[in-house]
Amino acid sequence: MNKWGLIISLTIIAAGLLYLFIKSIRGRDVERRFIFLFMGLAVAVPILFNISFSEKATPIVKAAFDKIENLPPGSKILISFDYDPAMAPEVNPMTDAFVRHAMAKGHRVYFMNLWATGQPMVATAIDRIIKTEFPEKKNGVDYVNLGYKAGGTGVLNVIITDIRKMYLTDVNGINLDSLPIMNGIRSLRDMDLLISVGGGLPGVKEWVLFAGDPGHIPVVGGCAAVSAPLLYPYYPNQLMGLLGGIKGAAEYESELKRKYPRFAETPQPGIKMMGPQTMAHLVIMAFIIFGNISYFVLKSRGE
Repeated sequence: MNKWGLIISLTIIAAGLLYLFIKSIRGRDVERRFIFLFMGLAVAVPILFNISFSEKATPIVKAAFDKIENLPPGSKILISFDYDPAMAPEVNPMTDAFVRHAMAKGHRVYFMNLWATGQPMVATAIDRIIKTEFPEKKNGVDYVNLGYKAGGTGVLNVIITDIRKMYLTDVNGINLDSLPIMNGIRSLRDMDLLISVGGGLPGVKEWVLFAGDPGHIPVVGGCAAVSAPLLYPYYPNQLMGLLGGIKGAAEYESELKRKYPRFAETPQPGIKMMGPQTMAHLVIMAFIIFGNISYFVLKSRGE
């Protein structure tokens, strides 16, 4: 953490909040532009000074991490990128962490997506993580990109019994039967773990209902923060673990860094984004507290 950056951030924000507080208890309206200004500072200063905070994995994130960690090397993990570019800044850190962890453990990874917009995300993740950090891993042997098929939950209803009714080739047009990684793989039931990252429809919930439950296959998920509360009821019986928003991604990155020190120097966008998010939340809470204090002060004066 940048110590001086943190001090400067807190000083600027504290001075601004004090100004707003004094102005409000004097019965003067606080102009909206000043609130926007200090919210902007709360986000901008941590970015400029590279302020970040240490994270500790919560049980629901730790469960997702432990599920991948405890699988024997060579296990088969399917990762579905079920999101679009608009959601990418929030959930890309999750897919990066999942892929990095699976590769480090020596698992075989099967990529696919139920959203057409997820296909470029898969290709980017392969280039950014596998080809850069694990150049020894071979396409068709250690990982395969099955690509996108239209149909949403209909695709899940088919591949839960026979993958080749939907996928005859990988995304590059190579026959699946010629790929060593597909030996012995007939359906989703041959997978050791299913991972869905997204936040829309279809997404994690559909993977639980149409694949995990009927196939008795463990499912781990990652989703936008706004979608996480809707998925918590499925944990821990139907959903082995869940990463909710940037906070969940940061916790997973922290656990990955703790377990594998060599990843300490790799990009950790989740942890990096927690600095601005934390400072912004502190400002919002301070606004709420100061607003209530000023309300009661003015009320006691009969104003």
